[in-house]
This record gives sequence, structure tokens and C-alpha cells, in this order.
Amino acid sequence: MLDALAWLVAGLPAALLLWFTLEVGAGLKPLASQPPTGNRPPRTTVLIPAHNEQAGIAGTLDTLQPLPDWLQVLVVADNCTDSTAAVARRAGAEVAERHDTSRRGKGYALAHGRDHLARRPVAERPEAVVVLDADCRTDQASVLVLAQQAVSRQAPVQARNLLTSDDNASAVTQISNFAMLVKNLVRARGLQRIGGGIPLFGTGMAFAWPTFAGARLATDHLVEDMQLALDLAREGVKVTLVEQARVLSAAAPDKAARTQRGRWERGFLHTARSQAMPMLLSGVAGFSRHRTALGIHLLVPPLALLLLLALVCLAAATSISLFTGQWVPAALLFLTLAGALVAVALAWMRQGRSTLPAGILARAPLYILWKIPLYLDFLRRNHGGWTRTRRLDESD
Repeated sequence: MLDALAWLVAGLPAALLLWFTLEVGAGLKPLASQPPTGNRPPRTTVLIPAHNEQAGIAGTLDTLQPLPDWLQVLVVADNCTDSTAAVARRAGAEVAERHDTSRRGKGYALAHGRDHLARRPVAERPEAVVVLDADCRTDQASVLVLAQQAVSRQAPVQARNLLTSDDNASAVTQISNFAMLVKNLVRARGLQRIGGGIPLFGTGMAFAWPTFAGARLATDHLVEDMQLALDLAREGVKVTLVEQARVLSAAAPDKAARTQRGRWERGFLHTARSQAMPMLLSGVAGFSRHRTALGIHLLVPPLALLLLLALVCLAAATSISLFTGQWVPAALLFLTLAGALVAVALAWMRQGRSTLPAGILARAPLYILWKIPLYLDFLRRNHGGWTRTRRLDESD
């Protein structure tokens, strides 16, 4: 009986660690650059949902100026109580204002922008829509390659989406930035190589107009981007990572970062709990490499939680082994945990040195401890609805 319990305690985290290591290992090498397609740039709209972003929206829009003939910017000023709309208009963007406090969240803002574009004559509608968060920065070259790839594939594409901070940022912020790099770049590369497609990241995602016009956008889901990617996967549509296109955003202050990471990870865990196994089983039943890999990917929790669970399970499996003398389950878990840590170290050596100095990397266990209250809060309370993250230059 205790032997079976030891395998139960060690087996699942070992399997998750093994898949994590496989994704990271497959993602250490950069993807090939996507060549230009078509004879002309497609008509493209950068759609920016914005709630009370007067302080930063002009900086976001400046990175796209001057606008060429093929590019337009539409800002959805969503339930704003500040001057977001006026600032965006002065910066050269078209603005659609939305006022509906009963339906709050990014998904509703995107749907409002989509409906605004759909009211244009057919010849004036965009061929591609690139979604960009109001606090993010990109450039015309990235927008162009995203639009070209979305139109040529007639399927969504995703830019690499990373966090940045200055050298004086706290250790927690810098480690969090590295964790985002592992998730949104290294593991995304690996998942694309293994399964052929990745999740959406919410910003820096591009769609051909027919796909965007038919997407289920109007929701208050905590991770509406992931939900959309899963909906598309069920329809046989894959999201492709276009690594040469980049979107950067400043890391939130530590207190706001806890809220932000909490919202992301609660949304991920809620989605994984309800949809990971159905996605995996449908992939196996339908012989779909994409849905199978995506389902397994959803089963792997965020890195800090994965390592925390592995350590707890390793302690439990080791304790059981002291009574039974059967050390194989504990040894297996130890080896897979060591393999995952080696994979993370390789990812840091290949990609993360500029993001995370070696001295800060040694303080990673403190990051896991920082995340424990977040996970306890997830277990205690049922969170729902959308919450805006405080920006770097905003006060409490």
C-alpha cells in the first residue's frame, strides 16, 4: 500500500517535470525567421484596448509613428475616467469610446473594436488585426511581419512577449522577468516544435480579418487570450510563434506584480483544471499532435508552483521510502527535478543572462517563497472578473 502511495506521490510531478524539460530542451534553439510574403503590406489595424492609460498611451503610439499608408491604429477607450481618448487622438490614433460598466474586461473591449471595424465598407476593413496592450511597446517591422504571416497563413500568429526592467529592479522583478522569458519564448518555441502551435499571450497577437471577425471575444475570462487559443485549437486552428516580431512591456512594481501574476496564474490554473484533460483526450482521440501537446502543456503549472510541488512531493516520497525501503519513486522524482533545473540553467545561459544576472539567479528560492501566499490565496478564495494592473509610474 505504501509503495503504491509513493508512486502516486512521485509519479505525477515526475511526468510534469519531464514534459517541462522536454519543452525547454526543444526551445533552446531559436526558430527560423519568417520571410516576407506578398507583393505589398496588407491593410493592417493595430487594435489597442485601453482603460485609464493616459499616462502611457502616447508612448505606445509613438513607437508606431509615422504611420505608413498600410497601417492604422484604433484605440478602444474602455470605460475610461481619464483623458485616454483625447491623448490617443492627439497622438494620431482613431479612437472608439466604450461605456458599459456591467461588462468589464479586455475581451469586451476587443469585441467593441472588432464591431467598430466591421461597420466600415468591406474595401476599408483591415486584412489583418494586431492586438497590442496599451502599456506595451513594439515597432513597425514587428507589426508588418505579424500582419504578413497572419494573412498568408489565414491563422493567428504571436510575437514574442517579454517583460523588461532596469538594473535597479528588485530581485523578485528580475526573476519574474526571467520566468516570463522561459514561458513565453523558450517553452513556446519547444511547444511549437513538439505540437505545431502555441497559446496566445494577449498582446502582440495578430489575426487575418476573417479569423478575427468570427472569434469569440466578448468575455470577462481572466485569461481571454488562452481561452481563445483553446477555442481555435478545437476548430483545428494553430497559433504560430513569430519570434522575430517582439513586444516589450515594463514589469509592474512588486506589489502590483503580485496582483498581476496572481491574475495570470489564477486564470491559467482555472483554465487548466477545466480544460486540460478534455483537450488532451480530444487530441489523442483525434490523432491531433497539436491538441495533445497543448493539453499536456496546460497540465504543467507555472514554474514556481511546479518546483514547489515537486519539492513537497519529493519530501513526501522520501519519507515513505524510509518506511518501505523502496527508493525508486523518490529517486525518479529527484532525477526529473534535477533535469528540469538543468534545463532552466541552460535556458538562462542561452537566453537569460541579459535579463537575470547570475547573482540574482542564486536568489531564485526567495521567488518561490514570494509566490506561496499567491497560491494559498488561490486555494482560499474564488476570484473572478477583470482587474487592471497598476502601471510602473502610478501611485497606489
